[in-house]
Amino acid sequence: MTVETLAAWLIPGVGMASGLIATYVSLQNRALLAEVRKELAELESRIILRLNGLYVRRAECELRNALLEERIEAVARQKRDAAGD
Repeated sequence: MTVETLAAWLIPGVGMASGLIATYVSLQNRALLAEVRKELAELESRIILRLNGLYVRRAECELRNALLEERIEAVARQKRDAAGD
């Protein structure tokens, strides 16, 4: 085998190997990016669920406080009415 024949096989072989390696790395990067996006979406979902839970609890607390105030006012009215009789 001469140097020219070896170079004729070696140069395209190196180019093909380089292309295959680049394709493999590109696919790995895409897979990693997809995994990161999936994890980010899950994290975003957990954060939104937690925030929704906090706001629901806050709304429930506000409703409970309003009901408690109404009851206190009703008791105060009863006391005033009883004292006025």
